Amino acid sequence: MTGNVIRCRDKELAWHNTTIIMGVLNITPDSFSDGGRFLLPEEAKRQAVSMARDGAKIIDIGGESSRPFSEPVPVEEELNRVIPVIKAIRPVLNCLISIDTTKAKVAIKAIEAGADMINDISGLRMDDRMASVVRDRRVPIVVMHMQGTPRDMQKSPFYHDVVGEIDEFFAERISFCMDQGIPRQNIILDPGIGFGKRFQDNLDIINGMSRFTRHGLPVLAGPSRKAFLGKITGKKIPSERDSATVGAAVACALNGASMIRVHNVAATSDALRVIDALRQRKNETESGLEKYN
Repeated sequence: MTGNVIRCRDKELAWHNTTIIMGVLNITPDSFSDGGRFLLPEEAKRQAVSMARDGAKIIDIGGESSRPFSEPVPVEEELNRVIPVIKAIRPVLNCLISIDTTKAKVAIKAIEAGADMINDISGLRMDDRMASVVRDRRVPIVVMHMQGTPRDMQKSPFYHDVVGEIDEFFAERISFCMDQGIPRQNIILDPGIGFGKRFQDNLDIINGMSRFTRHGLPVLAGPSRKAFLGKITGKKIPSERDSATVGAAVACALNGASMIRVHNVAATSDALRVIDALRQRKNETESGLEKYN
């Protein structure tokens, strides 16, 4: 974003040489990894505090599961899940709060309750009012790529060139956002690992992550506990894929992702600090060589 800084109300978060961790907080009974664990506001608050302590700079709160073949949740049910949690967390944490929703009404109420940004897995395509919410509230928006909807995205996804097609999608969505009056510097790009993607597509996205950095915007990667990691490791239980998630997160960061969305922040944080230190040292060395050449 402008100056490589995410600006949310009175908060700023640099993203250029520091990999930002977004901690996942699902307020749902049926999410693929941690459904049902944090339904009560006090439970959710403890988890959010723990993730922030472990290194999360953003807490991403969602009240509707986006696992494959999941059904949509009514607006009022989603509000009943997320708003009490946001209100419980906001007074005790200074980190950014993101609302993970495709519904404009939920986004509005979440921002009023204290959320700083919106994470829309539909890329502003499911609710025609979402773009005006982002514009009028002047909040950052995560624009994610997804082929289909959670209900049908894994039935028969297909790409000729997954990285190229996602990159074209980003170009179109950036233009759309700007046409709607959303400042370019308020856009974050997410290629949607695991959302309407085949096994090989997820690997190609991670290998090709640097392609998306050409837009000069933060790139968010969410490989956490996804099924493709289970296929690689043989781990059928999502919560047993945290070591694999660390490997994927490191690969994403090395290939250009500036934000990583994970369930287990502690398992990922130290690895990303190493990546940041290596990147910083490389930049210092290259700058020194340029100085003397």
